[in-house]
Amino acid sequence: MKYYSTNRQSPAANLEEAVIKSLAGDGGLYMPERIRAVDRDVIAAMRDKSFQEIADTVAQAFFGDDMDTQSLSDIVYDTLPFETPVVHVNDRIYSLELFHGPTLAFKDVGARFMARVLSYFILRSGLDREVNVLVATSGDTGGAVANGFLGVPGINVFVLYPKGKVSPIQECQFTTLGKNITALEIDGTFDDCQALVKAAFVDGELNRNMQLTSANSINVARFLPQAFYYFNAFAQLDKAGKAGNLVVCVPSGNFGNITAGLFAHRMGLPVKHFIAANNRNDVFLEYLRTGRYRPRPSVETYANAMDVGNPSNFARILDLFGNSHERIAALISGYRYTDEEIAATMRDVYRAHRYLLDPHGACGYRALADCRLEPAETGLFLETAHPAKFKETVDRILDIDLEIPAKLQEFMKGEKKNVALGKDFGGFKAFLMK
Repeated sequence: MKYYSTNRQSPAANLEEAVIKSLAGDGGLYMPERIRAVDRDVIAAMRDKSFQEIADTVAQAFFGDDMDTQSLSDIVYDTLPFETPVVHVNDRIYSLELFHGPTLAFKDVGARFMARVLSYFILRSGLDREVNVLVATSGDTGGAVANGFLGVPGINVFVLYPKGKVSPIQECQFTTLGKNITALEIDGTFDDCQALVKAAFVDGELNRNMQLTSANSINVARFLPQAFYYFNAFAQLDKAGKAGNLVVCVPSGNFGNITAGLFAHRMGLPVKHFIAANNRNDVFLEYLRTGRYRPRPSVETYANAMDVGNPSNFARILDLFGNSHERIAALISGYRYTDEEIAATMRDVYRAHRYLLDPHGACGYRALADCRLEPAETGLFLETAHPAKFKETVDRILDIDLEIPAKLQEFMKGEKKNVALGKDFGGFKAFLMK
C-alpha cells in the first residue's frame, strides 16, 4: 500500500515511511491510496465477535499489505485488553464509552497501537538512531501517548501542551512519568503547540540531526485504529437489534476521531449519518453551512480537548470526499454548544437518566437530542473520556463530589516535572537540538 500527501507535492510513501515520518515533506497528511472494503457478511458476523477479533479484522484490511499478519494480530490483541461498552442512556440514544483504557480516554487505543507499530518498523528497518515523538495535546492525547510509549526502547516522547488549558488530572498523566517522556508547557494555545510540531517536521536542520515523528492524529498509525471503535459499536447495537439507520455523533476537536469513523463508513460500515459536535470552536460547522473554511485562534471552553481552531484532519476529510462540500454536507451535519449549554445538558441528563456526562460527551448527546432523530433511527454518541478527568468542572456543574478512579489517583501521586517554553519556534528548536 502506498500513502500520498494531501498536498500532492511529495513522493508517495509506504506504511513504514508514513509512520516514521508522520508528516509528508510538503507538509501534507498521508492518505492511503485505496481503502479496502470489508465484506457485508463479515460485518454482520461481528455481532458475535469480541472487540479484539473485530479490531483484528479491520486492522488487517488497513495494514495487512505492509505488516506480517501474525505480528499485526499480536499488536492488536496487546493494544486491546479491555472492552468499550455501549450504554443505553434514553429511549433512542446510546453512549459508546471509550474511557476504559489506561488513561480513561478514547485515545488510549490509537496511542498504544501506534507505539507498537512504530517499534515494529524500527526493528524491521534496523534504524540506528533514536526516534523522537512530538505530540501536541489539548488534553487527552498527551496522557494517552505518554503512557502508550512509556519505557519503549529507542523512543523519546515530547508532549507539548498549552499552559493552564488542560485539567489538572490530564496534566498529571504526562508530567509525572519521567523516563523517556518530557512534558513541554507552552505559553500559548493548542493551535500554537500544533504549529510548533508541524514546523519541526519541515525544518531541514532539525530533521538532519533528529529522527522525528508525531503521535498526534496526523499520523496514520494513530488515527486509523480508532475505526475499531465504530465497528465494535455497530456490532453491539446490531446484536441488540438497534443498528438500523444508525446516526453517530462525535465530539470533534482535531477531527481525527470522526475521520476514523468516515474511513470505517468508506470500508462498508452502515452508518446513515454523522454529526460533528463542536464547542465554541466551530470552524467546521461554519464550513458545513457556507462552504468556506476559515481557521482562527481557538477559544477556551469547558470541553477543552475540543478547543481547536485549525483542525489538522480537515485536510483528510476534504481529500476523502474529493474536496466536494456538497458530498461532505450530505453525510455530516454539525452543531455548536456554548459552555452554558454544555452545563445545562450535563445537569438535565444527570437528573433525568442518572447518566454522568463529561463536557465533551455532553456536546455529543445534545446534538443527537437536537437533531430530532426519526422514529426508525438510533443515535450513538461517543463518550470520549471519564468525567473524573474534569472533576473540578463536573463537580461545580452538578454540585457533586465525583470519586476519582484508582487509575487516575495513581497519576496524581507522582511529582510534576515539565519544561516551560514560549510559543516561538526558535526556542522550541533550540531545546530539541540540545
